[in-house]
Amino acid sequence: MRASQINGCGQCVDIHTKEAAADGETAVRLHLVAVWREATVFTDAERAALELAEQGTRLADGAGGVSDEVWANAVRHYDDEQLGALVALIANINAFNRLNVITRQHGGEYRAGQYVV
Repeated sequence: MRASQINGCGQCVDIHTKEAAADGETAVRLHLVAVWREATVFTDAERAALELAEQGTRLADGAGGVSDEVWANAVRHYDDEQLGALVALIANINAFNRLNVITRQHGGEYRAGQYVV
């Protein structure tokens, strides 16, 4: 969800929010994703994933990609398989964000479970 917020993808934020809520995520945590650094509701592992997602999403901001510090923090919380999955998810959602933004897909009308096969 954080990558979709950064990229301004309304449709993806809509989907992520509604699916997470349907899966039992709390409204408080969903609302605080955008300000996760100032929130107390995320675990250290979740914070590591959020930071990795932010740095992996903000490549064009001139930050030079994911810093060694952020990567090392992620490694402390996730094994190789989990890191591979996390990196793949970050890359995939960034691609979907761009497709949806370019084709002007808007958020607001998604129903939880709508795209579940």
